[in-house]
Amino acid sequence: MKKISAMALCAALILSMTACTDSGSSSSSSSSSSSSESQSSQSSTETGSAPENSDNNSTEPSGDSTPEIEEVAYTLGGELTPTMIANSRYNVGNQVRLANVIKKLQAGEDVTVVYLGGSITQGTSAGDDLCYARLTNNWLEEKFPDANITYVNAGIGATGSYIGVHRADKDVLSKDPDLIFIDFSVNDTTERTEINKETYASLLRKLWNHSTNPAIITVAMTQENGTSFINYHGEIVKKFDIPMISYKDAILDVIDKGYIKWTDISGDNIHPNVPGHAILSELITNYIQSVIDDLDNISGAESDFASVTDIGNTYVNAKLLMSDNTEPTKLGAFEMKETNFGNFMNPWIAKVNDGQFTDDDAIEFEFEGTNVGILYGKLTKNSCAVDVYLDGELAATIDAAFPDGWGNYVEFEQIKTGLSEGKHTLKIAPKSQDGPAMFYVSAIAIS
Repeated sequence: MKKISAMALCAALILSMTACTDSGSSSSSSSSSSSSESQSSQSSTETGSAPENSDNNSTEPSGDSTPEIEEVAYTLGGELTPTMIANSRYNVGNQVRLANVIKKLQAGEDVTVVYLGGSITQGTSAGDDLCYARLTNNWLEEKFPDANITYVNAGIGATGSYIGVHRADKDVLSKDPDLIFIDFSVNDTTERTEINKETYASLLRKLWNHSTNPAIITVAMTQENGTSFINYHGEIVKKFDIPMISYKDAILDVIDKGYIKWTDISGDNIHPNVPGHAILSELITNYIQSVIDDLDNISGAESDFASVTDIGNTYVNAKLLMSDNTEPTKLGAFEMKETNFGNFMNPWIAKVNDGQFTDDDAIEFEFEGTNVGILYGKLTKNSCAVDVYLDGELAATIDAAFPDGWGNYVEFEQIKTGLSEGKHTLKIAPKSQDGPAMFYVSAIAIS
Protein backbone atom coordinates (compact mmCIF):
# COMPACT_ATOMS: atom_id res chain seq x y z
CA MET A 1 0.00 0.00 0.00
CA LYS A 2 1.14 3.55 -0.74
CA LYS A 3 0.50 6.82 1.10
CA ILE A 4 -0.90 10.04 -0.30
CA SER A 5 -0.51 13.51 1.11
CA ALA A 6 -4.22 14.47 1.17
CA MET A 7 -3.24 17.93 2.35
CA ALA A 8 -6.52 19.48 1.36
CA LEU A 9 -8.55 16.88 3.23
CA CYS A 10 -6.64 17.31 6.45
CA ALA A 11 -6.72 21.09 6.36
CA ALA A 12 -10.46 20.99 5.95
CA LEU A 13 -10.70 18.49 8.82
CA ILE A 14 -8.86 20.83 11.19
CA LEU A 15 -11.14 23.74 10.28
CA SER A 16 -14.27 21.65 10.72
CA MET A 17 -13.19 20.27 14.09
CA THR A 18 -12.60 23.81 15.34
CA ALA A 19 -15.99 24.99 14.11
CA CYS A 20 -17.83 22.05 15.64
CA THR A 21 -16.08 22.49 18.99
CA ASP A 22 -17.10 26.13 19.08
CA SER A 23 -20.74 25.21 18.44
CA GLY A 24 -20.89 22.60 21.15
CA SER A 25 -20.70 19.50 18.97
CA SER A 26 -18.08 16.86 18.41
CA SER A 27 -16.32 16.30 15.10
CA SER A 28 -14.36 13.25 16.11
CA SER A 29 -15.37 9.97 14.51
CA SER A 30 -14.44 6.35 14.09
CA SER A 31 -14.81 4.18 11.04
CA SER A 32 -16.75 0.96 11.18
CA SER A 33 -14.49 -0.30 8.41
CA SER A 34 -11.06 1.08 9.24
CA SER A 35 -9.28 2.46 12.29
CA SER A 36 -7.24 4.86 10.17
CA GLU A 37 -10.21 6.98 9.10
CA SER A 38 -9.74 10.71 8.59
CA GLN A 39 -12.38 13.36 8.02
CA SER A 40 -12.34 15.92 5.23
CA SER A 41 -15.19 18.16 6.30
CA GLN A 42 -14.88 21.88 5.70
CA SER A 43 -15.34 24.57 8.28
CA SER A 44 -18.93 25.45 9.05
CA THR A 45 -17.84 29.07 9.18
CA GLU A 46 -16.48 29.01 5.64
CA THR A 47 -18.69 30.86 3.18
CA GLY A 48 -18.56 32.23 -0.34
CA SER A 49 -20.04 31.05 -3.59
CA ALA A 50 -18.17 28.57 -5.74
CA PRO A 51 -18.68 27.40 -9.30
CA GLU A 52 -20.78 24.26 -9.50
CA ASN A 53 -17.99 21.89 -10.49
CA SER A 54 -15.05 23.43 -8.62
CA ASP A 55 -12.79 21.43 -6.32
CA ASN A 56 -14.42 21.26 -2.90
CA ASN A 57 -11.20 20.35 -1.04
CA SER A 58 -8.74 22.90 -2.39
CA THR A 59 -7.41 24.44 0.83
CA GLU A 60 -3.67 23.82 1.21
CA PRO A 61 -2.17 23.81 4.73
CA SER A 62 1.16 25.43 5.50
CA GLY A 63 4.13 23.74 7.13
CA ASP A 64 5.63 20.28 6.73
CA SER A 65 3.66 18.34 9.35
CA THR A 66 0.72 17.33 7.14
CA PRO A 67 -0.88 14.09 8.34
CA GLU A 68 -1.25 11.35 5.78
CA ILE A 69 -4.20 9.15 4.89
CA GLU A 70 -3.46 5.54 4.11
CA GLU A 71 -4.42 4.94 0.48
CA VAL A 72 -6.20 1.62 0.00
CA ALA A 73 -7.55 0.40 -3.31
CA TYR A 74 -11.34 0.17 -3.28
CA THR A 75 -13.01 -3.01 -4.48
CA LEU A 76 -16.66 -2.86 -5.50
CA GLY A 77 -18.70 -4.48 -2.78
CA GLY A 78 -15.83 -4.27 -0.32
CA GLU A 79 -15.34 -2.09 2.72
CA LEU A 80 -15.18 1.67 2.44
CA THR A 81 -11.61 2.93 2.36
CA PRO A 82 -10.25 5.65 4.66
CA THR A 83 -10.04 8.04 1.71
CA MET A 84 -13.66 7.42 0.68
CA ILE A 85 -14.81 8.08 4.22
CA ALA A 86 -12.74 11.25 4.46
CA ASN A 87 -13.97 12.52 1.10
CA SER A 88 -17.59 11.89 2.06
CA ARG A 89 -17.43 14.16 5.12
CA TYR A 90 -18.13 17.39 3.24
CA ASN A 91 -19.38 18.94 6.45
CA VAL A 92 -19.37 17.16 9.81
CA GLY A 93 -21.61 19.84 11.27
CA ASN A 94 -23.10 20.26 14.69
CA GLN A 95 -24.12 16.81 15.94
CA VAL A 96 -26.16 17.66 19.04
CA ARG A 97 -29.60 16.95 17.55
CA LEU A 98 -28.37 13.74 15.91
CA ALA A 99 -26.92 12.65 19.25
CA ASN A 100 -30.33 13.23 20.83
CA VAL A 101 -31.97 11.01 18.20
CA ILE A 102 -29.42 8.27 18.87
CA LYS A 103 -30.17 8.46 22.58
CA LYS A 104 -33.88 8.00 21.83
CA LEU A 105 -33.03 4.97 19.71
CA GLN A 106 -30.83 3.53 22.44
CA ALA A 107 -33.67 4.00 24.93
CA GLY A 108 -36.03 2.00 22.70
CA GLU A 109 -38.34 4.94 22.01
CA ASP A 110 -40.45 5.72 18.94
CA VAL A 111 -38.41 7.45 16.22
CA THR A 112 -39.61 8.60 12.79
CA VAL A 113 -37.05 8.87 9.99
CA VAL A 114 -37.97 10.68 6.75
CA TYR A 115 -36.00 10.65 3.49
CA LEU A 116 -36.80 13.67 1.32
CA GLY A 117 -35.46 14.03 -2.21
CA GLY A 118 -35.91 13.28 -5.89
CA SER A 119 -35.76 10.09 -7.93
CA ILE A 120 -32.57 8.82 -6.26
CA THR A 121 -34.21 8.98 -2.85
CA GLN A 122 -37.37 7.48 -4.32
CA GLY A 123 -35.26 4.49 -5.38
CA THR A 124 -34.95 4.75 -9.16
CA SER A 125 -32.57 2.06 -10.53
CA ALA A 126 -32.53 0.21 -7.19
CA GLY A 127 -36.14 -0.30 -6.12
CA ASP A 128 -38.00 0.14 -2.86
CA ASP A 129 -36.08 -2.53 -0.94
CA LEU A 130 -32.53 -1.77 -2.12
CA CYS A 131 -32.49 2.03 -2.29
CA TYR A 132 -30.22 3.92 0.09
CA ALA A 133 -33.16 5.10 2.19
CA ARG A 134 -34.41 1.59 2.92
CA LEU A 135 -30.87 0.24 3.43
CA THR A 136 -30.07 3.03 5.86
CA ASN A 137 -33.28 2.42 7.75
CA ASN A 138 -32.55 -1.33 7.86
CA TRP A 139 -29.17 -0.52 9.43
CA LEU A 140 -30.83 1.64 12.07
CA GLU A 141 -33.33 -1.12 12.86
CA GLU A 142 -30.55 -3.68 13.23
CA LYS A 143 -28.45 -1.30 15.30
CA PHE A 144 -31.33 -0.44 17.63
CA PRO A 145 -33.64 -3.49 17.74
CA ASP A 146 -35.56 -2.22 20.77
CA ALA A 147 -36.57 1.05 19.10
CA ASN A 148 -39.77 1.48 17.11
CA ILE A 149 -38.59 3.15 13.89
CA THR A 150 -41.12 4.53 11.43
CA TYR A 151 -39.73 4.72 7.90
CA VAL A 152 -41.00 7.38 5.48
CA ASN A 153 -39.66 7.62 1.94
CA ALA A 154 -40.72 11.05 0.66
CA GLY A 155 -38.72 10.94 -2.57
CA ILE A 156 -40.47 12.14 -5.73
CA GLY A 157 -38.68 11.96 -9.05
CA ALA A 158 -37.90 15.14 -11.00
CA THR A 159 -38.44 17.40 -7.98
CA GLY A 160 -36.00 19.86 -6.44
CA SER A 161 -35.92 22.26 -3.53
CA TYR A 162 -38.73 24.54 -4.78
CA ILE A 163 -41.24 21.71 -4.87
CA GLY A 164 -39.57 20.18 -1.80
CA VAL A 165 -40.13 23.16 0.46
CA HIS A 166 -43.74 23.52 -0.68
CA ARG A 167 -44.59 19.85 -0.07
CA ALA A 168 -42.68 19.64 3.22
CA ASP A 169 -45.75 20.19 5.40
CA LYS A 170 -47.72 17.40 3.76
CA ASP A 171 -44.98 14.86 3.07
CA VAL A 172 -42.53 15.42 5.94
CA LEU A 173 -43.69 17.53 8.87
CA SER A 174 -47.08 15.84 9.10
CA LYS A 175 -45.13 12.71 10.14
CA ASP A 176 -43.50 14.51 13.11
CA PRO A 177 -39.98 13.41 12.13
CA ASP A 178 -37.05 12.92 14.48
CA LEU A 179 -34.44 12.55 11.73
CA ILE A 180 -34.60 13.87 8.15
CA PHE A 181 -32.31 13.11 5.21
CA ILE A 182 -32.39 15.56 2.29
CA ASP A 183 -31.02 15.29 -1.24
CA PHE A 184 -31.81 17.60 -4.14
CA SER A 185 -28.25 17.99 -5.43
CA VAL A 186 -28.80 16.74 -8.98
CA ASN A 187 -32.32 18.15 -9.37
CA ASP A 188 -31.43 21.70 -8.32
CA THR A 189 -29.62 23.22 -11.30
CA THR A 190 -27.78 26.40 -12.19
CA GLU A 191 -30.59 27.33 -14.58
CA ARG A 192 -32.39 28.55 -11.44
CA THR A 193 -29.51 29.06 -9.06
CA GLU A 194 -30.93 31.79 -6.85
CA ILE A 195 -34.39 30.23 -6.52
CA ASN A 196 -32.85 26.86 -5.70
CA LYS A 197 -30.51 28.33 -3.09
CA GLU A 198 -33.29 30.23 -1.35
CA THR A 199 -35.78 27.36 -1.43
CA TYR A 200 -33.15 24.88 -0.16
CA ALA A 201 -32.20 27.18 2.71
CA SER A 202 -35.88 27.84 3.47
CA LEU A 203 -36.51 24.10 3.46
CA LEU A 204 -33.75 23.50 6.00
CA ARG A 205 -35.04 26.29 8.23
CA LYS A 206 -38.67 25.12 7.91
CA LEU A 207 -37.78 21.56 8.89
CA TRP A 208 -35.42 22.64 11.66
CA ASN A 209 -38.06 24.82 13.29
CA HIS A 210 -40.60 21.99 13.56
CA SER A 211 -41.86 21.18 17.04
CA THR A 212 -40.14 17.76 17.15
CA ASN A 213 -36.67 19.39 16.84
CA PRO A 214 -35.57 16.99 14.09
CA ALA A 215 -31.95 16.29 13.24
CA ILE A 216 -31.05 16.86 9.59
CA ILE A 217 -28.43 15.09 7.47
CA THR A 218 -27.98 16.40 3.93
CA VAL A 219 -26.71 14.29 1.04
CA ALA A 220 -24.85 15.40 -2.09
CA MET A 221 -25.06 13.29 -5.25
CA THR A 222 -23.56 13.78 -8.71
CA GLN A 223 -24.01 13.16 -12.39
CA GLU A 224 -21.37 11.17 -14.24
CA ASN A 225 -19.66 14.35 -15.46
CA GLY A 226 -19.50 15.85 -11.95
CA THR A 227 -22.52 18.12 -12.33
CA SER A 228 -23.99 18.72 -8.89
CA PHE A 229 -25.40 21.57 -6.83
CA ILE A 230 -23.12 20.55 -3.96
CA ASN A 231 -21.18 23.80 -3.67
CA TYR A 232 -24.29 25.96 -3.41
CA HIS A 233 -25.98 23.54 -1.02
CA GLY A 234 -22.71 23.09 0.82
CA GLU A 235 -22.33 26.81 1.40
CA ILE A 236 -25.77 26.83 3.00
CA VAL A 237 -25.27 23.79 5.25
CA LYS A 238 -22.03 25.31 6.52
CA LYS A 239 -23.87 28.48 7.45
CA PHE A 240 -26.43 26.43 9.34
CA ASP A 241 -23.73 24.07 10.65
CA ILE A 242 -25.46 20.80 9.77
CA PRO A 243 -23.97 17.61 8.32
CA MET A 244 -23.49 16.90 4.63
CA ILE A 245 -22.41 13.52 3.26
CA SER A 246 -20.90 13.74 -0.21
CA TYR A 247 -21.37 10.68 -2.39
CA LYS A 248 -20.01 12.84 -5.18
CA ASP A 249 -16.58 13.37 -3.65
CA ALA A 250 -16.28 9.79 -2.44
CA ILE A 251 -17.35 8.03 -5.63
CA LEU A 252 -15.70 10.25 -8.25
CA ASP A 253 -12.36 9.94 -6.47
CA VAL A 254 -12.29 6.13 -6.66
CA ILE A 255 -13.44 6.31 -10.28
CA ASP A 256 -10.71 8.83 -11.12
CA LYS A 257 -8.16 6.48 -9.54
CA GLY A 258 -9.36 3.61 -11.70
CA TYR A 259 -10.59 1.38 -8.89
CA ILE A 260 -14.09 1.20 -10.37
CA LYS A 261 -15.97 2.57 -13.38
CA TRP A 262 -19.08 4.73 -13.43
CA THR A 263 -20.95 1.88 -15.10
CA ASP A 264 -20.24 -0.25 -12.01
CA ILE A 265 -22.40 2.01 -9.87
CA SER A 266 -24.95 3.45 -12.34
CA GLY A 267 -26.92 2.36 -15.38
CA ASP A 268 -27.27 5.91 -16.71
CA ASN A 269 -25.59 9.27 -16.17
CA ILE A 270 -27.35 10.07 -12.87
CA HIS A 271 -29.04 7.32 -10.88
CA PRO A 272 -27.00 4.91 -8.72
CA ASN A 273 -27.78 1.25 -9.30
CA VAL A 274 -27.98 -1.32 -6.48
CA PRO A 275 -24.21 -1.22 -5.72
CA GLY A 276 -24.27 2.59 -5.88
CA HIS A 277 -27.13 2.83 -3.40
CA ALA A 278 -25.31 0.40 -1.12
CA ILE A 279 -22.20 2.62 -1.15
CA LEU A 280 -24.26 5.72 -0.38
CA SER A 281 -25.95 3.98 2.54
CA GLU A 282 -22.57 2.83 3.87
CA LEU A 283 -21.22 6.38 3.75
CA ILE A 284 -24.25 7.64 5.68
CA THR A 285 -24.25 4.88 8.29
CA ASN A 286 -20.50 5.21 8.74
CA TYR A 287 -21.06 8.84 9.68
CA ILE A 288 -23.87 7.94 12.07
CA GLN A 289 -21.64 5.28 13.63
CA SER A 290 -18.98 7.93 14.25
CA VAL A 291 -21.54 9.91 16.24
CA ILE A 292 -22.56 6.81 18.18
CA ASP A 293 -18.92 6.13 19.04
CA ASP A 294 -18.40 9.68 20.29
CA LEU A 295 -21.79 10.13 21.93
CA ASP A 296 -20.47 10.89 25.42
CA ASN A 297 -18.46 13.84 24.08
CA ILE A 298 -21.27 15.51 22.13
CA SER A 299 -23.02 18.19 24.15
CA GLY A 300 -23.72 21.89 24.28
CA ALA A 301 -25.73 24.14 22.03
CA GLU A 302 -27.24 22.89 18.79
CA SER A 303 -26.96 24.71 15.47
CA ASP A 304 -28.19 28.32 15.69
CA PHE A 305 -30.40 28.85 12.65
CA ALA A 306 -31.67 32.15 14.03
CA SER A 307 -28.23 33.71 13.67
CA VAL A 308 -28.32 33.17 9.88
CA THR A 309 -30.44 36.02 8.56
CA ASP A 310 -29.30 36.47 4.96
CA ILE A 311 -30.89 33.36 3.44
CA GLY A 312 -33.69 30.89 3.95
CA ASN A 313 -36.55 33.16 5.02
CA THR A 314 -38.67 33.56 1.88
CA TYR A 315 -40.38 30.17 1.77
CA VAL A 316 -40.54 29.02 5.40
CA ASN A 317 -44.36 29.19 5.29
CA ALA A 318 -44.58 27.38 1.96
CA LYS A 319 -47.48 25.02 1.26
CA LEU A 320 -49.41 23.52 -1.63
CA LEU A 321 -53.01 24.19 -2.59
CA MET A 322 -54.22 20.90 -4.08
CA SER A 323 -57.55 19.35 -4.94
CA ASP A 324 -57.78 17.69 -1.52
CA ASN A 325 -57.60 21.01 0.36
CA THR A 326 -58.68 23.69 -2.13
CA GLU A 327 -61.70 24.53 -4.25
CA PRO A 328 -61.03 26.75 -7.28
CA THR A 329 -63.25 29.82 -7.44
CA LYS A 330 -63.90 28.87 -11.08
CA LEU A 331 -63.18 25.57 -12.87
CA GLY A 332 -63.70 26.60 -16.49
CA ALA A 333 -62.78 23.70 -18.77
CA PHE A 334 -60.78 22.03 -16.00
CA GLU A 335 -61.89 18.93 -14.13
CA MET A 336 -60.34 17.21 -11.13
CA LYS A 337 -59.21 13.76 -12.21
CA GLU A 338 -58.70 11.00 -9.64
CA THR A 339 -55.28 9.85 -10.70
CA ASN A 340 -51.66 9.86 -9.59
CA PHE A 341 -49.68 12.10 -11.90
CA GLY A 342 -45.99 12.32 -11.06
CA ASN A 343 -46.75 11.32 -7.44
CA PHE A 344 -49.14 14.23 -7.04
CA MET A 345 -52.69 13.10 -6.58
CA ASN A 346 -55.82 14.26 -8.40
CA PRO A 347 -54.72 17.17 -10.62
CA TRP A 348 -57.04 19.58 -12.41
CA ILE A 349 -56.95 18.86 -16.15
CA ALA A 350 -58.24 20.80 -19.15
CA LYS A 351 -58.46 18.70 -22.31
CA VAL A 352 -59.97 19.31 -25.77
CA ASN A 353 -59.66 17.28 -28.94
CA ASP A 354 -59.80 20.20 -31.37
CA GLY A 355 -57.32 22.38 -29.45
CA GLN A 356 -59.74 25.30 -29.17
CA PHE A 357 -60.21 27.07 -25.83
CA THR A 358 -62.32 30.13 -25.00
CA ASP A 359 -62.02 32.86 -22.37
CA ASP A 360 -64.47 30.97 -20.19
CA ASP A 361 -62.20 27.91 -19.99
CA ALA A 362 -59.74 29.37 -17.48
CA ILE A 363 -59.39 27.98 -13.95
CA GLU A 364 -59.19 30.56 -11.14
CA PHE A 365 -57.99 30.49 -7.54
CA GLU A 366 -58.07 32.87 -4.62
CA PHE A 367 -55.18 32.71 -2.13
CA GLU A 368 -53.38 34.60 0.61
CA GLY A 369 -49.62 34.84 0.47
CA THR A 370 -46.70 36.94 -0.68
CA ASN A 371 -45.27 34.38 -3.13
CA VAL A 372 -47.05 32.19 -5.66
CA GLY A 373 -46.11 29.54 -8.19
CA ILE A 374 -47.70 26.73 -10.18
CA LEU A 375 -46.93 23.01 -10.26
CA TYR A 376 -48.00 21.69 -13.65
CA GLY A 377 -47.55 18.72 -15.93
CA LYS A 378 -44.77 18.65 -18.49
CA LEU A 379 -46.11 16.40 -21.25
CA THR A 380 -44.39 14.61 -24.12
CA LYS A 381 -47.41 15.04 -26.42
CA ASN A 382 -50.70 16.93 -26.80
CA SER A 383 -49.72 19.61 -24.31
CA CYS A 384 -50.63 23.26 -24.65
CA ALA A 385 -49.50 26.61 -23.28
CA VAL A 386 -51.35 28.78 -20.75
CA ASP A 387 -51.41 32.46 -19.89
CA VAL A 388 -51.25 33.14 -16.16
CA TYR A 389 -52.92 36.26 -14.76
CA LEU A 390 -52.21 37.53 -11.25
CA ASP A 391 -54.72 40.02 -9.88
CA GLY A 392 -55.93 40.64 -13.42
CA GLU A 393 -52.48 41.29 -14.95
CA LEU A 394 -50.67 38.91 -17.30
CA ALA A 395 -47.80 37.53 -15.20
CA ALA A 396 -46.43 34.58 -17.20
CA THR A 397 -46.93 32.25 -20.13
CA ILE A 398 -46.15 28.59 -19.51
CA ASP A 399 -45.55 26.03 -22.24
CA ALA A 400 -46.09 22.47 -20.97
CA ALA A 401 -44.56 20.83 -24.06
CA PHE A 402 -41.80 18.28 -23.47
CA PRO A 403 -41.46 16.74 -26.96
CA ASP A 404 -39.13 13.75 -27.28
CA GLY A 405 -38.57 13.92 -23.51
CA TRP A 406 -37.96 10.98 -21.19
CA GLY A 407 -41.54 11.09 -19.87
CA ASN A 408 -44.26 13.17 -18.26
CA TYR A 409 -43.49 14.83 -14.93
CA VAL A 410 -44.46 17.67 -12.59
CA GLU A 411 -42.58 20.95 -13.16
CA PHE A 412 -42.84 24.27 -11.37
CA GLU A 413 -43.01 27.88 -12.47
CA GLN A 414 -42.59 30.67 -9.96
CA ILE A 415 -45.08 33.36 -10.89
CA LYS A 416 -44.39 36.19 -8.46
CA THR A 417 -42.65 36.97 -5.17
CA GLY A 418 -42.94 39.95 -2.85
CA LEU A 419 -46.70 40.36 -3.14
CA SER A 420 -48.58 42.55 -0.70
CA GLU A 421 -50.30 40.91 2.26
CA GLY A 422 -53.89 39.92 1.71
CA LYS A 423 -55.98 38.08 -0.86
CA HIS A 424 -54.92 37.62 -4.47
CA THR A 425 -56.43 35.97 -7.53
CA LEU A 426 -54.69 33.61 -9.94
CA LYS A 427 -56.14 32.77 -13.34
CA ILE A 428 -54.75 30.04 -15.63
CA ALA A 429 -56.08 30.34 -19.17
CA PRO A 430 -55.28 27.61 -21.75
CA LYS A 431 -54.22 28.82 -25.19
CA SER A 432 -55.73 27.39 -28.35
CA GLN A 433 -53.66 25.41 -30.83
CA ASP A 434 -54.05 23.04 -33.75
CA GLY A 435 -54.89 19.48 -32.72
CA PRO A 436 -55.49 17.88 -29.31
CA ALA A 437 -54.48 19.96 -26.30
CA MET A 438 -54.35 19.53 -22.54
CA PHE A 439 -52.88 21.16 -19.46
CA TYR A 440 -52.41 19.68 -15.97
CA VAL A 441 -52.47 21.85 -12.82
CA SER A 442 -51.06 19.71 -10.01
CA ALA A 443 -50.98 22.39 -7.31
CA ILE A 444 -50.67 26.08 -6.52
CA ALA A 445 -47.52 26.82 -4.49
CA ILE A 446 -47.87 29.66 -2.01
CA SER A 447 -45.90 31.12 0.87
